[in-house]
Amino acid sequence: MPPPLPPPEERSLRVVGARRRTPGVPSRETVVRTLREIAEGSPALVAVFDARAIAGERHLLSAWAHLGRARARGETRLRDRGAELALYVAGDDQLPRALGKVGIGDATEQFVVVAERPLDPAELLPRFGLEADASAYPRSPDEAALDRLGISTIERATVPRDRWEALVLERVAMLDLSAPAGRATGASAPKG
Repeated sequence: MPPPLPPPEERSLRVVGARRRTPGVPSRETVVRTLREIAEGSPALVAVFDARAIAGERHLLSAWAHLGRARARGETRLRDRGAELALYVAGDDQLPRALGKVGIGDATEQFVVVAERPLDPAELLPRFGLEADASAYPRSPDEAALDRLGISTIERATVPRDRWEALVLERVAMLDLSAPAGRATGASAPKG
């Protein structure tokens, strides 16, 4: 059994489930534009994911912790931390593939909005044109989430259903074992 998570009020990363008020509104482009505006005004990380790809609280907290550790070691994969978080959440080292797994689209119905303190994702929802939806987050890993994350039925068969979260966390951790794609880390950057 994994150790208990710290209570939400003690976490530096805050998360809220959300949905559109009207199908297709706001558009994906509007959400991305809002993310960029928020990033220009605050150093705090803010990200928005498709709720169908998020396999519970540990999934997001683990991805965020791995991102923080990698950055502390001087290993960056992307300039934008929100986009880099998407790599960890997806367990994929290529941004287009990662966004295909966990990113949002015009047909996305439920969202997960993530923000570091001092920002509060619940307070950001109106800026995105979204409203709170407790059924979007948190939820346990299901077949649809594992499919989106690329975890096969063969992999799922190796563990009982109540351990599927471990498969997701393993995928997140595996990204730390690979060198940042196309980039040298701070320790091995070429000189000159």
